[in-house]
Amino acid sequence: MPVANLNRIAGAHRDRQVLFGERVTILGRKDPYCYVVTEKDGYVGYLNHTTLGGDDKVTHRINALASHTYTDPDMKSPDLMGISHGSLINVTEQSVKFAKTRLGYIPIQHLCPIEKNDNDFVEVAKIFLGTPYLWGGNSNTGIDCSGLVQAALTTCGIPCPGDSDQQQAQLGQHLEANAPIQKGDLLFWKGHVAIAADAETLIHANAFHMACAYEPITEAVKRISVQGDGYVTAHKRL
Repeated sequence: MPVANLNRIAGAHRDRQVLFGERVTILGRKDPYCYVVTEKDGYVGYLNHTTLGGDDKVTHRINALASHTYTDPDMKSPDLMGISHGSLINVTEQSVKFAKTRLGYIPIQHLCPIEKNDNDFVEVAKIFLGTPYLWGGNSNTGIDCSGLVQAALTTCGIPCPGDSDQQQAQLGQHLEANAPIQKGDLLFWKGHVAIAADAETLIHANAFHMACAYEPITEAVKRISVQGDGYVTAHKRL
């Protein structure tokens, strides 16, 4: 499966998502679900057992917003599966243009070695601009505010929990309310988080735009307050 829903309650709505290649440990079973903990961030919940597969060695990750797998090392051959940014892949052979995997062939341009981290998480977040908003989403087909922050930070080798309240508690250093905002700062509201693209602009996955979008910081602060979700609860810097 390219992406699977992870639920705190078996059979309930989506709380987070797990991408292809992410490792989980099975703690128990409640058919048709497995109770698991994710290796990436320690998130605990239920996955449908049909979404679980073998424990492949990971050699590469998808560093484009999305990619496809193909039946042959040829972009005109039938495509087999769409896979999201951040998916973890086991490459068994590599040519000039394609990498062979058990999913099929993936374009080299969409892959990077697993040990290679990006160095600017704001630039990683920008990859997701225009991605539809999806509560609990973690993929190119839909992402939410904390999913965006996690995708950006983990791609840069920075451990990051999955939910915004955990991110506020665990990430970075608190700054005073009147501290100047700079690129890469995180702004938190109750149930929401955004990344400063620069001193005046946020990038965040949000339900107002129903997408990952830019928004002027002053406008976002005012809008979120007026709609009843309060003021900024924390300004943090990594």
